[in-house]
Amino acid sequence: MPITAFVIDDSAVVRKYLTETLSSGGIQVLGSAADPLFAWPKLQSNWPDVIVLDVEMPRMDGISFLRKLMAERPTPVVMCSTLTEKGCETTMQALSAGAVSFVTKPKMGLKDFLEDRSNGLVDAVKAAAKANLRALGVQGGSTAAASPKATRTTSAVAVRPGNASSALHETTDRVVAIGISTGGVQSIEVVLRELDRTCPGIVMVQHMPAAFTASFAARLNGICEMEVLEAKDGDRLINGRVLIAPGGRHMQLKRSGAQYVVEIKDGPLINHHRPSVDVLFRSVAACAGRNALGLIMTGMGDDGARGLKEMHEAGAYTAAQDEASCVVFGMPAVAIKMGAADDVVALQDVASWIRHTVTKALR
Repeated sequence: MPITAFVIDDSAVVRKYLTETLSSGGIQVLGSAADPLFAWPKLQSNWPDVIVLDVEMPRMDGISFLRKLMAERPTPVVMCSTLTEKGCETTMQALSAGAVSFVTKPKMGLKDFLEDRSNGLVDAVKAAAKANLRALGVQGGSTAAASPKATRTTSAVAVRPGNASSALHETTDRVVAIGISTGGVQSIEVVLRELDRTCPGIVMVQHMPAAFTASFAARLNGICEMEVLEAKDGDRLINGRVLIAPGGRHMQLKRSGAQYVVEIKDGPLINHHRPSVDVLFRSVAACAGRNALGLIMTGMGDDGARGLKEMHEAGAYTAAQDEASCVVFGMPAVAIKMGAADDVVALQDVASWIRHTVTKALR
């Protein structure tokens, strides 16, 4: 059976092109509407697998509708938003309220974007159709204390010498590297809310386009004790700080004397992404070795799995989020299959896993 979708957008032209794009990608579009109030009775007669929803519409905005939808009939939602400051902030609210993913509509050149069959809409809807909405329900705004336990993939963590240089073995500075994608906005909030400024510095890649990561970092910085920043080239990684790779650019960890700093650079797409988790993880394996912790979380595809394997082989402690708590069990599943993860950890246990693991003796 094909995936079914319903399009809600106040522009007739946008609805037309989005419908054509989805249909050309093998997705059956059951209908469309100019706003949520027009859409609601149509949805009742033939409910879709995924709803594609504009952010700003007359009569009822996308956020209000999304909250109503998640309360009454939870359904995977892909948000459409413009590449503006207001659009970015609204999209962050939507993702926090339960939207699975989003695609961005440029303010200029909209026609070209809509006619481009590689604009990411089809992939976003296909991923949303597989989303675990129970995980979204658990994650949305949850601030419950994390459990001290984590599920082990092995009976004990083997002590391996690693292949990092001996100079790295002489420092106890820890680095936490996190890779996350679809479902990540809600998931990482759950984790960071449970960590404080004594936590080692965190470097993170969240698959997200340019302009959105600044709003994402600012939102997290306002609700978490740790300092959360969109990374700039040369930023120092210190305890209590989270550096998020800027959308559209790769981030690598570098050693500068006794300090860790990040390098922000352009480059080709890696695993269809820029920033790429693999790029970050491989740099952490090379410069931090056994002093690092690596964590791969919810997301579609396999970006980060090979990098996590390199971290594991360099002596780092590694973990993957478990299937039950993932919105999309893609990236973690590949990492687990490759043997890249020492531990498989439920979302509510990730913060405890980090706190517990940083206290372990160096490998």
